[in-house]
Amino acid sequence: MTKVMGAAMRRIQAGNALSAFGLGFTVPYLYIYVATVRGLGSFWAGIVLGVFALAALVALLFTGRVIDRRGPLPVLVGAAVAAAVGAMALGLATNLVAVLGSAALLGAGTAVMQPALATMIVWSSSPTSRTRAFAMQFFLQNLGLGIGGLFGGQIVDESRPSSFVLLFAIEAAMFLVLAAIALSVKLPRNAAIADARPKGGKGGGFRAVLGHRAMLQLCVLGFVLFFACYGQFESGLAAYGTEAAGIEPSTLGIALAANTAVIVVAQFLVLRFVERRRRSRVIASVGIIWTVAWLFAGYAGLGHGSQTMATAAFISTYALFGLGEAMLSPTVAPLVADLAPEAMVGQYNSAFALVKQMALALGPFVGGPMGATLHGPYIVTFILFSLGITVLALRLGRGLTLAQDHPAHAAHASRVVAVHKSEQEQVAA
Repeated sequence: MTKVMGAAMRRIQAGNALSAFGLGFTVPYLYIYVATVRGLGSFWAGIVLGVFALAALVALLFTGRVIDRRGPLPVLVGAAVAAAVGAMALGLATNLVAVLGSAALLGAGTAVMQPALATMIVWSSSPTSRTRAFAMQFFLQNLGLGIGGLFGGQIVDESRPSSFVLLFAIEAAMFLVLAAIALSVKLPRNAAIADARPKGGKGGGFRAVLGHRAMLQLCVLGFVLFFACYGQFESGLAAYGTEAAGIEPSTLGIALAANTAVIVVAQFLVLRFVERRRRSRVIASVGIIWTVAWLFAGYAGLGHGSQTMATAAFISTYALFGLGEAMLSPTVAPLVADLAPEAMVGQYNSAFALVKQMALALGPFVGGPMGATLHGPYIVTFILFSLGITVLALRLGRGLTLAQDHPAHAAHASRVVAVHKSEQEQVAA
């Protein structure tokens, strides 16, 4: 990386970490805040979370084209300011209309920030350094969320609405810090490996994305990935654990902590493994790991072992999911970037973020009722989804170029060719 690229990347990653820290203060407590503290009940709390997700989906439909036309920097600053206003308004809201409006603004703002940040990382990295850049982003996001949640847990008090106002104020302040940091970033021109991206691609919107076969395959794969993992964490898998495995609610927190701990510890340990292998095969191996994770979950709820063994198996499920996540973070996002034409990086990032948001919205809707009542079918369904990840990843790999599927090897090969040509020129001279 050049000096300019390195300086930009450090500021982007710092802003990313601080915004995740702010999110951690409120994300675990949003349902409790709406249902209990503001006294709106569980029904309206669910509606508020639905509005949050719907606003994110609608915003992402338009985000990509704006990023490509105006650049990711103004989009990120605008989204961060909107999210800050939404967070502060939500903390101060005392009636249903105000809660719904502020939740929509917060949901849209936080959703738009993700493809804008991803595009800034692409612009500030080369194809060979991009793997580590996205791994660092994922690492800092999880670390920030975990630390923010830990601090927020020490502040929150259901009997004192003012404690929640403080939580949302801290979140709003972190979004404003992200905006300030972003304004100080000088974005460089990004480098590219020859043959890493298709030529052309001026405009075209989602129609161009849908017409790109490899990107369409990656979006389908991404939906299955997010639906089978992230979409189950706090809904289907949690319901299955408490109903089928007899897991205490406090143990769910331990399981989520184990997931975060594995990501933090394993993220950079798996980088060497990821960088030496084709991206499609890394994703395929994640499908196998998550299949094992669901088998552990099956044993926890459907096996005949002791409660201690069931609890250990359930926590292991979350830990194995964390290992898979650590392998995906330096793999999937850089692949989206390398598939995108130069003029449509924002559109491709937004399209993939939209797919992720849809999976996160549908995951609880499908998995929640199944996890609570249909224990056997629930486990079988998501074992099949995990195996489907492996199949889809291997099929995707057959349609990728070497530069897209294994950029480090492609860069090494190009350097070898360049050195060989130089030697030939010297001999000829």
